[in-house]
Amino acid sequence: MNIHIVLYEPEIPQNTGNIMRTCVALGVKLHLIEPLGFKIDESRLKRSALDYYEHLDYEMHKDFDAFASKNPGTYLFLTRYGKKNYASIDYKALPEPLYLIFGKESTGVDRKLLAKHLDNCYRIPTTDKVRSLNLSNAVAIVAYEVFRQFDYESLITTEPETHKGKDFLDQFLEDK
Repeated sequence: MNIHIVLYEPEIPQNTGNIMRTCVALGVKLHLIEPLGFKIDESRLKRSALDYYEHLDYEMHKDFDAFASKNPGTYLFLTRYGKKNYASIDYKALPEPLYLIFGKESTGVDRKLLAKHLDNCYRIPTTDKVRSLNLSNAVAIVAYEVFRQFDYESLITTEPETHKGKDFLDQFLEDK
C-alpha cells in the first residue's frame, strides 16, 4: 500500500498534531502544503503529536504545484463540495500511490483546484446542520476506511496491546 495524507494549508496546530499521530499509527507519509497557520516546531503541534513526532514521515511543500510536481499519483480530494461518498470508492482498484487531500479548516481546498479535479472530489456524509467535520476527525475517518478496504494491511490487528503486554488486563480480574 502506498497511501499518503495531504494537508492543504492547515491552520490549527492541534489538528495537524492529531493527524501526525494518525499518520504514525497507520505508517503513512504526511504532506504539508504551505502556507501553514503555525510554525512546524510549535510546542502545541508537538504536544498534540505526543511522543510519536520522532516517528513521523512528513514533507513540506511551498504550494500545491510544488507538491504535484514531485508526487504523481491518484489524488482524492475530501471536500463538502464533493458529490460522491468517500466510502463508495474502491480504493484497492485505484492506481497507487493514493493521495488523500484535505483542505484547511476555514475554507478547505482552493475552489479552482477542486474544480480542476471535480471527478475526484468526495465527501463525508453529514446532516445539513453542519458545514464540515473537524479536520483531524475527517482524516481519521477516511484513512481508516482505506485501510479497512485493504484488510488493515501492515497494521497490527491481532495483538491487543503491544506496549503493556497482551495479558495486561488479566491483573484486573476480580477472581484472581
